[in-house]
Amino acid sequence: VLDLWSVYSKPVPANTRELWALFLQCSCITAVVGGLFYNWMFASLEYSRQLSTAIAVSFSLLLLLTLFLVHPARCVFSIIMPTLGTKQGRKLLLSTCIMIVAVNVTPNIISNIKAILQVIECICKNSSESLLNSTALLGEASWELGDVIQTVDISALRPKNGHFKFALLTNSTFVNQQMHLAGEKIRKNFLAVEALVKTSVQAGNRLVAGFSVLYLCFESIWYLKNYLTNLRFDNFYITKKLERLATDRKAAHLLTGSSKRFLRPTGPKLSREEAMLCLTQTMFLTVVLMLMLVIIAMDHFAFSTADTALRNVALFSVVPVTLNIKYSVSTSFPCPAKIRALPFFQKLFPFFSAESSIQDFEKSYHHNLHFSSAHCKINPPRPPNNSVVLVVGLLYCIIYATVFLETYAHRSCRKIAASFFESQEEKRTHYLYDKLSRKHEEE
Repeated sequence: VLDLWSVYSKPVPANTRELWALFLQCSCITAVVGGLFYNWMFASLEYSRQLSTAIAVSFSLLLLLTLFLVHPARCVFSIIMPTLGTKQGRKLLLSTCIMIVAVNVTPNIISNIKAILQVIECICKNSSESLLNSTALLGEASWELGDVIQTVDISALRPKNGHFKFALLTNSTFVNQQMHLAGEKIRKNFLAVEALVKTSVQAGNRLVAGFSVLYLCFESIWYLKNYLTNLRFDNFYITKKLERLATDRKAAHLLTGSSKRFLRPTGPKLSREEAMLCLTQTMFLTVVLMLMLVIIAMDHFAFSTADTALRNVALFSVVPVTLNIKYSVSTSFPCPAKIRALPFFQKLFPFFSAESSIQDFEKSYHHNLHFSSAHCKINPPRPPNNSVVLVVGLLYCIIYATVFLETYAHRSCRKIAASFFESQEEKRTHYLYDKLSRKHEEE
């Protein structure tokens, strides 16, 4: 492994064997990175298969030529690997988590809400039809009451037609059309919201992912540039070269007295600034995790509500409706004594000579209101995808791990740059030794 790394980090291969070894290493790296890049674009960013394949192949060929021919590019690419364990890598993992939740959880919530609305639509439709059918009781009651009224016998005042003209909306087509139009409008609104949410999250995730990759490359180039041009940049580690230099110059006491201000690159100790940075990043990630858990909990709540509504809609009790008709009218026409004494007037106005009454009418009509029907088309609720919780949990474990490994990732970047540019590392080591010597003399 050390020999392969030596060939990979050399500016120019020494012979043909090293040249072929370098080419094979670059080819293997390119193949692995190209496959991961294709999977990332197709599965996470949801680009088409053809576009993902074309971009992945083009990127792999360009990366192969760059790594094989350009020595600083190999250094930058190697620095990118541990940089993935820093905040830039966390941004990529966070965007992946957000995309997984948006693609798998949000449509599930909307689908379950639509199922609840379908249950409400079914209840409204059946209750309105049942209510309209109940108005037929009024027509039946009015017709029977008219039959009774026709039985009155008052000669001249006998009704010509005792039936009431009662207009009933027996055709429920209009109500069904209105309910259907309202349901379609709500369904279209939900589809528009679902498409908008998915498109917005997808576009935002692609934008964040592209920016993160570009910034990742920029950060690696910026680190290498500062490493090569600024001797003070990231130069507070007690390395093996510094220990050998201090031992050769018989100044090992310089490193012992500076152990509190300088760190060893392979040691587990964290500085105060590094510890505070880890704590801040952990709090921010916890807030984002809570928001994702709220969305996942909303998915479970929507499914539970839709499932309960679908199971209980058939258990709604039938509401009995009773219509009581009671009709009693008495008509009497008292005949005055003077008229009663004149037979002529009695023959002319016979209704003054007697009393007549309409037959009493009392009857009850029964009807049942139904709120559900087996003919309702209700989509079954979609249960939550538990694999989403598992994947998000695993990704978040990696994200939390990168918070504490970020410091060691930065130290790895320095070690990689030192292996690619050994002459520059010698200058940085002498600069740090001179700095420690001056401080020791001042003290």
